[in-house]
Amino acid sequence: MPPILLAADKTYAKGLMWFRRDLRVDDNAALYHALRACRQLLCVFVFDRAILDALPRADRRVEFIRESLVELAAELRALGGGLIVRHAVAEDEIAPLARALEVQAVFANRDDEPQALARDAKVLGALANGGISFHTYKDHAVFERDELLTKTGQPYTVFSAYKRAWLGKVDGFYLKPYPVRSHAEALAPAPRHDCPRVPALGEIGFEKSNLSELEIPTGSRGGAALFEDFFQRVDRYHQTRDYPAVRGPSYLGVHLRFGTVSVRQLAGVAHQLSLQGDAGASTWLGELIWRDFFFQVLAHHPQVCEGKSFRPEYDRIQWHHGKHADTLFDAWCRGRTGYPLVDAAMAQIDQSGYMHNRLRMVAASFLCKDLGLDWRRGERYFALQLNDFELASNNGNWQWASSSGCDAQPYFRIFNPVTQSERFDPDGKFIRRYLPQLAKLPGASIHAPWTAAPLELEAAGVRLGDNYPLPIVDHAEARERTLQRYAVVREAKRGRKCGA
Repeated sequence: MPPILLAADKTYAKGLMWFRRDLRVDDNAALYHALRACRQLLCVFVFDRAILDALPRADRRVEFIRESLVELAAELRALGGGLIVRHAVAEDEIAPLARALEVQAVFANRDDEPQALARDAKVLGALANGGISFHTYKDHAVFERDELLTKTGQPYTVFSAYKRAWLGKVDGFYLKPYPVRSHAEALAPAPRHDCPRVPALGEIGFEKSNLSELEIPTGSRGGAALFEDFFQRVDRYHQTRDYPAVRGPSYLGVHLRFGTVSVRQLAGVAHQLSLQGDAGASTWLGELIWRDFFFQVLAHHPQVCEGKSFRPEYDRIQWHHGKHADTLFDAWCRGRTGYPLVDAAMAQIDQSGYMHNRLRMVAASFLCKDLGLDWRRGERYFALQLNDFELASNNGNWQWASSSGCDAQPYFRIFNPVTQSERFDPDGKFIRRYLPQLAKLPGASIHAPWTAAPLELEAAGVRLGDNYPLPIVDHAEARERTLQRYAVVREAKRGRKCGA
């Protein structure tokens, strides 16, 4: 049936807001537009089995979502609305629910991940068959898709040029928050028969993780508290962000991932402080711009998430395969490489679902360029482990580390895990926290235990090859093998230049 036209700006008698990766009320683009367009607005969230069924039963991210939904549902109720919660395959659930609720339109914020686009295309078709409109809006980025293009109309492939364009275009219009609460009178409570509460983890087949032990704050209030804490030290971000033993990062990644904070709010504050000459805020703004950059790479080059290198010549590289490669990969995953900074980083992600950004680069470089293993293996492992897993950023950063991606580090730039440790964890505080078996090693020995004198090792209780492994590769030798491995790319480039 055609939309029911109403007076003023109310296009629909009844609509449905579909929350996905935007678990907040304030400054929510789709929620704002839905409230403006509808006389009555119902809200729904679907624990999507198409995503959840493959996850570990104690997944921190599912618990984060669940706890954030409890807050979202309470906030909606306080505004006169409610939240319908379903556990189903979302693409099969939304259209029947919309028909049952007799809505004329469904509203959601966009998601450019390939699986999400395929899901939304099916939902669009199913809704259209019932005469129901489907409206989507930009909410996860400041600029998306085709909003920033080169002068020739092409997507950017070099970050520095993209950043200049981003900074040249951004203004108050793009960073202005959506005044959702001004239109909250359109919110309608959930029907009593339609799951009036957020189900417990056990009801959707999951169990508690160690999220509460890690004291990771959830929901909009948790995101706001983290941002307030970071705001007090953002001016030092450029000085502290590379040191894993220091409280330097914002720790807002998981909140950006699930939309419990608004990227417009964060970028707006960072941009304003940057204009005032705040070097820390300017550096942090650059990180937010990197996030937008990787989103636009994914939007224009979805093949990067189909196991293909952004730069096709890098698919020629012969990575290690077979049982020995599996053994190396297992040692990397378990933090048993013999290089303390790498092992401490892997212990951090295993215990907490978080890894410091500098260490993500070190660990990724070690996998690809010391162990000679395919970057895709590391990408998949991080996707499973990271609380803040974001497909575009995870893929972009792994391809950056392996030199196969857009604006990647040069293939010959190979992180030395020992010098990285000496530079960014000089006192070994981070290593001692995550590798307690090395805690009593003195001075420089903690960065390279195999160089310690036997008496030092004995006094510290370190038994190489027993309670801590010897290095599984020699970095200098591995570096030479990597340069040879990447030679095939150089030859491919040379052949193209010569017309071969």
